[in-house]
Amino acid sequence: MTETSAPLTLAEVESLARAAHEGQTDKAGRPYSEHLAAVAAGVRDRGGDDDQIAAAWLHDAVEDGALSEGWLRRAALSARTKDVVRALTKRPGEEPAAYAARVLATPGARLVKEADLAHNADPARIARLDDAATRTRLTEKYARMRALLGLDDQPGRS
Repeated sequence: MTETSAPLTLAEVESLARAAHEGQTDKAGRPYSEHLAAVAAGVRDRGGDDDQIAAAWLHDAVEDGALSEGWLRRAALSARTKDVVRALTKRPGEEPAAYAARVLATPGARLVKEADLAHNADPARIARLDDAATRTRLTEKYARMRALLGLDDQPGRS
């Protein structure tokens, strides 16, 4: 955080994330903010703290280009929230194992990614996709990431 600005509240982070993703939709055509809200709720339900909930709202913002790395660097957020957002931001051409290693090495990031994967792989959400090949590809992709993060044997908390 900068010394001159008060930290953003969770309500302000939510509002900012919703505005940043305004007009974006997920693969099924649903408003992208529904995914952000589900991930934030999943983090809360898993016992996550405010830093992790804020990161949940922002977890795709830099990756999707909704907010810049410069914005994140200057934002009135805790260093931990920023670290989690950076850990969850996939880099072009990055191998899944390298991504998972970064998530595992960043305190608080694994729980946020667990909530993200839980929503992404929700059978009801996957069923909304028209293309069977896409449903299969995404289901396998999310299962591989759960395995890389050591989440397969822990259906509850991480």
